[in-house]
Amino acid sequence: MPTTLILVVIGLFLPGCTALREVANLRKVDFRIDRVSDITLAGIEFDAVRSFEDLGPMDLLRLTGALTRGEVPTSFTIHVHAHNPAENHTQARLVHLDWTLLLEDRETVSGVVDQEMVIPAGQTRDLPVSISLDLVEFFDRNIVDLAEMALSMAGQGGRPKRVQLRATPIIDTALGPIRYSEPITIVSTTVG
Repeated sequence: MPTTLILVVIGLFLPGCTALREVANLRKVDFRIDRVSDITLAGIEFDAVRSFEDLGPMDLLRLTGALTRGEVPTSFTIHVHAHNPAENHTQARLVHLDWTLLLEDRETVSGVVDQEMVIPAGQTRDLPVSISLDLVEFFDRNIVDLAEMALSMAGQGGRPKRVQLRATPIIDTALGPIRYSEPITIVSTTVG
């Protein structure tokens, strides 16, 4: 076999091996929820609220009004920590993440993170995922239950709540972007 042909075959084969290694390494990255922050429920910031009793009369009026209108807009940020083990010996490059939020095992809203994140071997990176939803669409509860949900998510009290992100990552490789063939639950935790 001519030397030129061997070099061409090797040249075509090496990028594929690199891409496969990058895919395998991203699968080894440990994703978990570190914390939930910046929680607002019907315009009320819950990061400093410790219990339902900490809500003032105006807060209660705002919550009651929102519940009466049948809409309780809620927003928060889930901080996902992505840890690339030192054993990988290579960086993982996440370029896109489709996600679906599950609260108490119930599918709620979906979104996209279009932020490139390079995770060097042996390091952890924070990936903030901003989420907005109307809790009334998914939880038909009273004002105390909705406030307890927000308090629990903020880690300020209430019964623990199960929070999950089902996601489909896309990684950048030598062969171009590669999308996982099916969603994986990269984050699952109980908060509160």
